Amino acid sequence: MRAPFALACLCLPVWLGAQARPDSARWNDAATLRLVDRAIERRLAQLADTGLADYTARAHGFLTFLAQLGEGFPDPPRVMKTDELMVEVYWRAPDQSKQRIIGRRDTLLLPTDIQYHRDHLGIIQNNFPAVIRLGDGDEVRDVPHPLSPLGRAAYEFAVGDSLMMRTNDRDIEVVMVQVRPTNDRLPRAVGAVYLDRASATVVRMAFSFTRAALKDKYLEDVSVVLENGLVDGRFWLPYRQEIEIRRTGSWLDFPSRGIIRGRWEICCVRTNVGLGPAVTTGPEIVAAALPDELRAYPFTGAILERLPADVTLASDDDVRSVQEAARELVRAEALARVRATNPSARSISDVVRVNRVEGLAFGAGIRRTLGAGLVTTVRGRYGTANRRGAGAVAIGWRRADGAHLALRAFDDFADAGDEPEVSGVRNSLAAQEFGSDYTDPYRERGVAVVAGLAASDGWRWSLSVERREESALTVHATPAAGRYEPTIAAEPLQAWRTGIEVRRPAVERGRLMMGVRATFFAENARILEGERRGARGWLGRGALSFETSTTLPAGTLVTRTLAAGVAGGFAPPAQRLVRVGGPVTGPGFDYHQFAGRGALAQRVEWQREVPFVPIRFGRFGKVPSAITLAPFASALWVDAPGARAHGWHGSLGIGVLAFFDQLRLDVARGGGEGRWTLGVDVSRALWPVL
Repeated sequence: MRAPFALACLCLPVWLGAQARPDSARWNDAATLRLVDRAIERRLAQLADTGLADYTARAHGFLTFLAQLGEGFPDPPRVMKTDELMVEVYWRAPDQSKQRIIGRRDTLLLPTDIQYHRDHLGIIQNNFPAVIRLGDGDEVRDVPHPLSPLGRAAYEFAVGDSLMMRTNDRDIEVVMVQVRPTNDRLPRAVGAVYLDRASATVVRMAFSFTRAALKDKYLEDVSVVLENGLVDGRFWLPYRQEIEIRRTGSWLDFPSRGIIRGRWEICCVRTNVGLGPAVTTGPEIVAAALPDELRAYPFTGAILERLPADVTLASDDDVRSVQEAARELVRAEALARVRATNPSARSISDVVRVNRVEGLAFGAGIRRTLGAGLVTTVRGRYGTANRRGAGAVAIGWRRADGAHLALRAFDDFADAGDEPEVSGVRNSLAAQEFGSDYTDPYRERGVAVVAGLAASDGWRWSLSVERREESALTVHATPAAGRYEPTIAAEPLQAWRTGIEVRRPAVERGRLMMGVRATFFAENARILEGERRGARGWLGRGALSFETSTTLPAGTLVTRTLAAGVAGGFAPPAQRLVRVGGPVTGPGFDYHQFAGRGALAQRVEWQREVPFVPIRFGRFGKVPSAITLAPFASALWVDAPGARAHGWHGSLGIGVLAFFDQLRLDVARGGGEGRWTLGVDVSRALWPVL
């Protein structure tokens, strides 16, 4: 029987990350190498150990495909598809393995036609063979196992902390051995193995891989955690496994990431049951029945309710510890994705857009990796209506853990709003066809130095120092119908500015998910033209926004809050005022209808699914037979003494979310000076790449 201890805890990722001290460890000392040699011999002997002739088990697993969007991936990944599997596991000495999928069901939350590699549909046996492969060799290939005769010369080893664990009849000392390649430019593993000191048997493995080991050039990283449990007081056999595969955007440098996460629990182990050779013949992983029969397996509960809680996080503790430890053990460049030169764009609107100043504008960019973490980026855009260019050039350094420093020069447009009110694609279409441009642009030119950190708990910090000039822009374009409103009367100025931004991506805590973003800058500005020419003074401006989502039995409560204000020794120019109104901050009111020294915008929404007609999209899946109704209320407070905008403004409305909740229709009515508004847009989660 399996010993009753939770190796999954292994006193937790701390043992791999925080406790490891690679700089002070003695790599390849005699005692460490003796332990490693024993472990290599034990692995070779284990494959022919007559004490374990065979075993059977059952593996219950989840394969989940998730996606992240946006510069710096500010929000946690969204689940697109989840598969739940039940697998019968068979093993015969010395190394014959067979796995039969006897149950499989899935749920599709967003349209995707992803297909998993065959070896992701089962567990990893024997703690990997002597040469490690993943994704049928398309993801990881030609990596020597650290505990193999070839790996003995390919890696360096250092003993870390040890851990005592109690089983039914004895204490077991588990020792951590850190592993790093002798040459990190070759296909190698990076991480740690945990060994039973008495027998030198593998208890746990936690690995990432060098860049050279990743065969798909778009792979960002691959992390694997294998944990074994003690069976019959003698055999360390699979108990729990995790794998995470992350790919980043493949074209034009769009900030997009796809993540595959596998979680497996292995139970019901029976040893020496007398398996015959026929059991393990043929492919290692096979489906035992047709898809419809696999879906008929009696899984319990709803698939999303059974999904492990950490799957939807940006990265779970175990996997994050593997990644952090790998960065400590080798040069960051050996783990980083390398693309020498490639086209670059942060969103579709960087390539083509329409607004009232430029009309139809085309853009392009290029990014060049120089090595040692240095990257140069050049982006430009040309407007067909104003017949002028805009763009920016930057050179920066970025470390694998997210720390970065950059020097940037720019001559581009800035927007006077604190939050976008619509997606970039919707804005271009509405601006072109109806003269409805939901931006308040003004020109900015200057240079900036930006430094930032990304903490392991998800917080991101950025500090900037800028020398900038600003001026007003004028309308040059003509829409197909209607007319454009004038641009804001931005005052020409010069300023030195110091700013800070703090961001925490939305993090789930039980039923609550919350994301926070705060910005603040202080600047010394001088007005260059107009009635206030020569006026100089300090001002500060800050904004705080946060969103919450609380899952309740009858639906989901969603709130969105924005608070912003400006203060200083002289009257703020028009481009510094806080501007609210529009589909996000003030539904039922015109875009940026309210402006003042400060504003508070609060929105509360109740989302609940109701039945609807399902629609099929071929291999991309079927739209669920439900849509989401989202009645909402919004309240605004604007600090504009003496103006009609001063004070409170409210609105009510209802939204309808359809097509996997990726298309939204809103109808709202603003009180007082408000009106009826109708809006159609895509999900906010897609805005960063639109």
